[in-house]
Amino acid sequence: MTRSTFDRLARGRRISLFGLLTNLVLAALKLLAGLIGHSFALIADAIESSLDVVASFIVWRGLQLAGVPADRDHPYGHGRAESLAGMIVAMLILAAGVGVAAGAIHGLLSPKEPPAWFTLPAILGVVAIKETLFRVVRRAARQTGSGAVLVDAWHHRSDAITSAAAAIGVAIALIGGPAYAQADNWAALLAAAVIVFNGLRLFRMPLRELMDTHPREVVDRARAVAASVPGVAGIEKVLARKSGLNYLVDMHVEVAGNMSVDHAHSIAHDVKNAVRAAMPDVQDVLIHIEPHQPAR
Repeated sequence: MTRSTFDRLARGRRISLFGLLTNLVLAALKLLAGLIGHSFALIADAIESSLDVVASFIVWRGLQLAGVPADRDHPYGHGRAESLAGMIVAMLILAAGVGVAAGAIHGLLSPKEPPAWFTLPAILGVVAIKETLFRVVRRAARQTGSGAVLVDAWHHRSDAITSAAAAIGVAIALIGGPAYAQADNWAALLAAAVIVFNGLRLFRMPLRELMDTHPREVVDRARAVAASVPGVAGIEKVLARKSGLNYLVDMHVEVAGNMSVDHAHSIAHDVKNAVRAAMPDVQDVLIHIEPHQPAR
């Protein structure tokens, strides 16, 4: 593992741990305010934040496992643990959306006491904190290249959306009086729809990585770099897949058919070194030498 990859994994773990502790405090405060203030939207928000705690822990643990060096049973390393963590978090987002929707529907079918006034400033404070946390974690995800951290960032945004919807519902209930007491349940139901939509969208990201979806930009860049190496007569095939924060590249390089094995082997190393130097996110390059066939 390169120093750059180690540093990015460490940064991702620190951000996930920070999010975990923040969510833990927010979940407790929202649950307390929701129970005292009779706001189901705030209670639902607290439940979603509780899942955020679990999600941040999963991402943190996934990044820990992704940093474990390769061994005999895992010759390609443990990078896929990062993608697996992202998929689990996306599933938790979907579960949170369904759970909030179920609770909101149950609340709509039951008598409702208007929420207390202090629940509104509490929710607005949560919105500000979660939106800030989303922006901080998203920036870290872009810097580290971690899909799991990016999914975790959007989990914070989902929580901010839930809280914003709850704030709207509580405000309507407070202004409208008892006749509008159900407004925060309707707000929670709307937030649930947004959460489910985001969960489905985010689920695709780690799934693409686990299914070895073709990263075209990486392939095109690696092909161009390899073609510029002296002695390379052509590039027949380039394949790539993501593993954790890095990429593994397989490449068929064409050289002159009458070239010695020793010379071809040297060119293969030149290609590998050139690709890794130009693309720090590439962990390894496996090269297969082919005799060049001039076009007729």
